[in-house]
This record gives sequence, structure tokens and C-alpha cells, in this order.
Amino acid sequence: MTEQSRARFRTAARAEHPDPVLLCLLAAAEHTLGPHPFNRDAEEPPTLDALLAACQAAIERHAAAVRQAVAERAPGTPEATAALLAAVLGGRERFHGRQSDYRRLESSLLPEVLRRRRGLPIMLALVWSAVAARAGLTVHGVALPGHFIVAVGGPAGGEDYVLADPFHGGRLLDLDDAARLAHRAGHAFSPELLTPAQPLDIVLRVLGNIRNWAADRPEHARTQLWATELSLLLPRHPAQLRLERAELLVRTGDFLAGAAEMDSYAQILDAFDPDTATRVRQDARAARHRLN
Repeated sequence: MTEQSRARFRTAARAEHPDPVLLCLLAAAEHTLGPHPFNRDAEEPPTLDALLAACQAAIERHAAAVRQAVAERAPGTPEATAALLAAVLGGRERFHGRQSDYRRLESSLLPEVLRRRRGLPIMLALVWSAVAARAGLTVHGVALPGHFIVAVGGPAGGEDYVLADPFHGGRLLDLDDAARLAHRAGHAFSPELLTPAQPLDIVLRVLGNIRNWAADRPEHARTQLWATELSLLLPRHPAQLRLERAELLVRTGDFLAGAAEMDSYAQILDAFDPDTATRVRQDARAARHRLN
């Protein structure tokens, strides 16, 4: 499944309009989910297509509930639309998060978020955006530092909008609330932070959360490795990820491949950071010596 999902991930990441939902589902396929997350009695793990279909069907069910609520209430303002989404997704469907979710890998895996209806802020914002789009509503993810939220009704094109926090069931936020969230993460607040998040930036941030979760748990180095390798398949990614992959290859026992990656990365560093290039080459030699 890994080879198939990675090929589809690479293709999807280079589409004219990348779909962050599809990319996050393909990323989750890298992880051994065990029995089908939508059928715990299944004896065999799902195929990739079955997993994708089940998750898309779950999103469509939530969208149908939102469409029904829209037909009944006909919300005419962003505030009313946000309240409707909070009532359906945060209330009836019980999508929310808790502090303990930061300690669980499942909180960053979209199939598990759809099953548990719990997850990190960015994953819940992704669910809100995906469900809203299928219901004909405008919701954008907003990548505040340290806490992902959504804008309902904008802000693209200058339309009115309101901010909501899916992690807390859709609680409405004002600009002061947004500023406090940014300051809490050590960043100054500016209106530019409310720009709609781009699909590939969302996926890179999701994979970054997985990498950070695994980095704090050395026994999960292989999880960190696949999240790093998927990040490298995105058209834009930090160059530092190449070194991270090399170090993870060494840590998981692939000394020669890790050393070769380090040497390749050192060649890039030669032009602007020769001291670090020297250190990376020393690490490559040390990795090769571990074969002796």
C-alpha cells in the first residue's frame, strides 16, 4: 500500500488545485491503521480505495446534515452560518478537541479524526472546511501560529467573515481572541495571519505535527521517517528535511543510504555554510563506520 499511496500522494500534490483532504487521507494510509476504522469487526485492513471511499462518504454524511440545517434555517450572515456549523459539527456531530489529543498520533490522521470526531485544531478545521464546501458554504482554514482556526464567509475577496475555533466546538472568536492565540505561541499578531491557508501549506503543517509527535518518542522513528518522506514529495518544503530524512535513515538502521543522503546535503551546504557541511560529512563517515 505504501508504494501505491505515495505515487498517488505525489500526483495529487502536483495537481492544479491540490485537495488537502485527499492528501491527508493518502498520508494516513502510510500508518498501519489495523482493522478498517469504519468497521472494527473487519478481519483484514482496508484497501487504499476502500479507505478513501469510506472517509469521503463520512464527510458527505456530515455535509448532508449541514445542508439540511441550511434548508431549515437559511442563515443569512457569516455569524448565523458559523452558529449553524457549530450546532451541527460541534454539537450534534460532536467534533471537538481536548488537550490530551495532542499526545495521540490519531489526532493527526484524518480517518481516525473522522471516526473519533476528535483531533488537533488543524484537522478539525480541515473537516469543517471540507464539509462546508460540500454543503455550498464558504469556510477557509486560518493558520494562526500554534492554533489553527477557520474563517466562515471569507476573508477572500473582501467579504464579511467571522472566525471560529473548531477545536472548541466552533466557538466564535474576535480579533482580540486571535491576537491572544498568536501571542500565546510567541508571535506578534497582524491581519495577514488571517489569510486563507493554502492547501499544500496545510498538508505540510499536518505532516509537521506528525513529525513532531514522533520526534518526542524515539521508538517511533519510522513514523517520523514516513512523515518526513511525504513532506519531501510536496512541491515546496524546507530543505532541512533532507538532512532530517538522512538522520532518520541512520537511526532506523539504513546506514549507507543515510550516509549518502548526508553527503548529498553537504554538497548543497558547501556554498553558504561550509562549517555545517563539514559536520554533516563527519556524521556521514560515522554512519558508515557503524557497518564495521
